[in-house]
Amino acid sequence: MQTIRGTKDILPSDIYKWQELYLKAIEIFNIYDYLEIKTPIVETTDLFLRSVGNNTDIVSKEMYIFSDRGGRALTLRPEGTAPIARAIINNKLYLDNNIQKLWYMGPMFRYERPQSGRQRQFHQLGIECIGSNSPLAEVEVITIIKQILDTLRCQDYQIEINSIGNKEERIQYTKDLVNYMSEFEYDLDVTVRKRLLNNPLRLLDSKDPKIQSILNKAPILIDYLGKKSLKHFTAVCKYLDDLNITYKINHKLVRGLDYYNDTTFEITSKKLGGQNTICGGGRYNELINSLGGPNLPGVGCAIGIERLMIIRDKIDKISNDKKRVHVIIQSHKENQKGLEIITKLRSANILFHLELEDINIQKQIQKAIKNKALCCIIIGENEILNRTVTIKWLKGKFQETVQEEKIIEYIKIKLSQIDRY
Repeated sequence: MQTIRGTKDILPSDIYKWQELYLKAIEIFNIYDYLEIKTPIVETTDLFLRSVGNNTDIVSKEMYIFSDRGGRALTLRPEGTAPIARAIINNKLYLDNNIQKLWYMGPMFRYERPQSGRQRQFHQLGIECIGSNSPLAEVEVITIIKQILDTLRCQDYQIEINSIGNKEERIQYTKDLVNYMSEFEYDLDVTVRKRLLNNPLRLLDSKDPKIQSILNKAPILIDYLGKKSLKHFTAVCKYLDDLNITYKINHKLVRGLDYYNDTTFEITSKKLGGQNTICGGGRYNELINSLGGPNLPGVGCAIGIERLMIIRDKIDKISNDKKRVHVIIQSHKENQKGLEIITKLRSANILFHLELEDINIQKQIQKAIKNKALCCIIIGENEILNRTVTIKWLKGKFQETVQEEKIIEYIKIKLSQIDRY
């Protein structure tokens, strides 16, 4: 049996990298007072039709839509922001606090052509700051993501930001963009002409060099922004400057979801090749209200975890070595004593691996070496008679006999000095 195309097993040899991300993210989110939230992976299809937009690629050709036995149209979630907005409305979280700072980590689903860093089931680490119109909200979200990337020792990434203004400003800009692009109608293929008709702003971040060449002299969205939109964007840039956060203004950055307004941003890396976006997000002031909730503005973004792992593997070989001991019980007669030793190790929070394979002691020691254990705790007939244990240190290639009642004290001292061996 094979996995379904576009899905992938995350094996024990890789899962520790994901665990490291999760644990470091928790530390950072706790500093900024962001709380974890988990939403179902299945939502009503209408949620995404109303929020993401009918003319987006996600809705038009990427969503996994099905009917359940009750005839309800359901969708495997393709992104995390709309479910968060729905959860805020359903659970009336805004009654306790107008400002909600939330984060999530979990699988998303999109029917795309599978390739490196982009699967049909993929995972995102996302944050949402709900309830604030302040440009400080964007700055806080960008700062948190930057801190996560820096903590994970990621390098050579680029923060790009833009403002797409409000709905009225985009409408006027879109009219002029369409008029400009219409002059090149015969140079455009069918797919581009369709996009020009249904979602012209998405042409701005096209990867096609021919389209980008045409756009070089196209109108620029920032020239259509009013005083309020410009003031907000200028403030975001100023605060980033104050924090010495390096960024690039990209006037063609629009993002692919209909709910965004004002600030949009992406973080990209040259280490990813063509699909180079690690993180994307922006402001969405009308989303919650459009779904039937109160008028709560928001800012959010999400990191693609698979892409982040590719970058980490290229930059830094993450070590899974831990200060773990290997417990070897030589025969069934010593099992009871072995369980007593394990109980002591567990109570002292000493990491251990109990050998369960029925092989001779030399093979067990070789297995411990392969698993990078620090030492083997050997319990045999002689040890039982003398109320001792034999501890064989694998790196230093020596062994010592220790009284059973002193084993924890002995191991703790040795672990604190382990770099000597």
